[in-house]
Parts: sequence; structure tokens; C-alpha cells
Amino acid sequence: MKDCVTRLGLGAIAAVTLLAGQAFTEAAVAADKVKVGVIVSLSGPSAVLGQQARDGFELAVKELGGKLGGLPAEVIVVDDELKPDVAVTRVKGMLERDQVDFVVGPIFSNVLMAISKPVTDAKTFLISPNAGPSVLAGKSCNPYFFVTSYQNDQVHQISGKVAQDRGYKKVYLLAPNYQAGKDAIAGFKRDFKGEVVAESYVPLNTLDFQSELANIAALQPDAIYTFMPGGMGVNLVRQYQQAGLTIPVLSAFTVDESTLPAQKDAAVGMFAGSNWAPNLDTPENKAFVAAYEKAYNSVPGSYAFQAYDAAKLIDSAVKATKGDLANKDALRAALLKADFKSLRGNFKFSANGYPIQDFYLTKVAKRPDGKFQTEVVEKVFTNYADPYAKECSLTN
Repeated sequence: MKDCVTRLGLGAIAAVTLLAGQAFTEAAVAADKVKVGVIVSLSGPSAVLGQQARDGFELAVKELGGKLGGLPAEVIVVDDELKPDVAVTRVKGMLERDQVDFVVGPIFSNVLMAISKPVTDAKTFLISPNAGPSVLAGKSCNPYFFVTSYQNDQVHQISGKVAQDRGYKKVYLLAPNYQAGKDAIAGFKRDFKGEVVAESYVPLNTLDFQSELANIAALQPDAIYTFMPGGMGVNLVRQYQQAGLTIPVLSAFTVDESTLPAQKDAAVGMFAGSNWAPNLDTPENKAFVAAYEKAYNSVPGSYAFQAYDAAKLIDSAVKATKGDLANKDALRAALLKADFKSLRGNFKFSANGYPIQDFYLTKVAKRPDGKFQTEVVEKVFTNYADPYAKECSLTN
């Protein structure tokens, strides 16, 4: 009897010990907090783009009570200065010193190409709220890389299709000479079958376009297509108006909410392609635009909305994995599921981590309150996946 009691006692102790061990293990996998490194351009002519992305991300975290997935969130913001070498140094600091769980950024594709390898080699998830280069969408896709914006070509493809549909025969193309500029021109030409009278590339951060505008005036194309983000777009539009040109302008990221406060009336009536606009009619978007304008006294642009969605994406993944940030496979599956309400409405990921979504032609308008914004004219593509996804070997 004594042996039986002893065995029962030992068994009970073992069971309690096992349960305690399981409870300890379960408690151990949940992190104490989520650390996110945000790396965007916050200085120079394109600083407003990074500021919008930073503000959009921080607004989402604030609305979530300072948490992501229920865990306290620590957001570390750094300026990449739009310099790839600076970005690499600073992102390594976030990985090694700060030990961030996610990196969000950057704005520009040349910076993204510089930081993508160190971040993903560290098995840290890199979520781009803007840059979506073609080279990372196809054969070089990566399980640790996600994009909450678009594949670069797609936004420019909108204008190419519109130019084709409107019967423009001759078009002048103008973009900065770096990866996103090349993707812009490639995207436009994907659907446009007319004549490209000139394909002009200028150095990144060019602010004087007199020679290009003189060339346009001499060639007299049916339309101009340009991708000139930030301060480049501000100067181009102002100089275009000063030159007295009236040729239709199609664009992407040349006239948007980041540039319109400086361009003002000079941009009214110009067209752009986008996956979103402030007047997009979804309940989530209406609430976001109102909250952003209240917080920052400016109209949000795509940079802000895409960063806001990046925060919501991280929130959904951390929540789905119950805070187990060490389980990379589960985190990736949760990120790929994109179980959150995007401000753009319809949204899901291809296997390559790039969105499947709708795209619109937008037009610059002046609001009754005197502020400027882009507004949806028509939907151009529905549930559109980027053309490189089929080359990616990853699976959903």
C-alpha cells in the first residue's frame, strides 16, 4: 500500500511538474514587446515622403493603444538620408543593437535594394510601405519580404493603359535615373503601344527641368508621362506651368498629397495613377483621413496610408501568433494571410509578398476648404497581381 501511495504521489508530482513546464513554455514563447525599426527618408528634397510614412505608421500604433498584436510596441525611427550606404549602416544598428523584430521602410527603391539583404539574411521581416522593385518580385522573391504598396511597374502601367485607351499616339517619358525610374518607364510601356518620342532619365534629386521642358515644347507629343517624387515633382510642375505648356500630363507620385501643398493650383487637373486616394469610399479610409488631418493638419498621401496598413499588418500577424515572435514560419503565414481591413478595400498578397489590389486613375482637385487632393476618376485594374509573381518559387 505504501508503495502504491508513493507511486501515486510521484505520478501526481510528475503530472503537476509537466503541466507547470508546459505553462512555463507557453509563457516563454510570448515576447514582452514588439520592436519595429522604421527607416525612411526624413531629410533633403524628398523628406516629406518619409515624414508621411512615419506619421501614418505612428498614427496606427497610437490608435492601437501603443500596442501591436496586444504587445507593447517600441518604434525606432531613423533617417536613411536617401543614401544607400547610410541606410545599410543604420539598419544594421537596428538589427544588432536594437534587435528589432520588424523593419518597415524605406521610401526609395535604391535604398531598399541596399538594405534588403542584411535585413532578410538576419531572418527579420522587412515590410516596404512604398518601394516595390521588380527584381524582388520574381525569381529573387524572399520569404522575409512583404510590400504594402504595389510592385513599382503597376502604378505606372495605369497611365500607359489610359494613354492607349485615350488614343494618344506620341508620348514623352521622363523619370529619375534609378531602379524605380526604370520600373516606371517599363510599367508605362507595358500597355502603351504608340510612339515614345523621347525617354529621358535625369539624375535623382534633379530640380531644374528647363532643358527637358524645352525638348517637350519642340517635340509636341500628345501627352507627357512622368514619375518625379518629392521635391523633383514640385519643381517640375511649377516649371511646367511657368513654361506655358498645355500638353496633358499623366504621372505617378509627381502630383500627390506630399507635393500638392507646394504645387497648389499649378497641379490642378493633372492625372496620376494610384492604388488609393483620400476620397476612396471605404469606412476605414474615411476614418483614417479624418484622423490623419486632425493629427497632422495635412491631407494624407499614399505614403501615409501604406505605412498605416503596414502597422495593421504587423498587428494582425503578432496577434495571430499570440506574440510568439521567434516562430518565423508562423509569422510569415500570418503576414501572408493579411487578416486586417486595408484602407484601400480589396487586398491580399501574392506568394511573392506583393499585393493583389485595385488601381485607379486619379486627378488633382482643389477642395472647398482650399486644400488640394487627388480624387478617383475611374478604376483601371481590378484585383491585379504583378506580372513577376509567377516567377517566384514561394508558395502561399
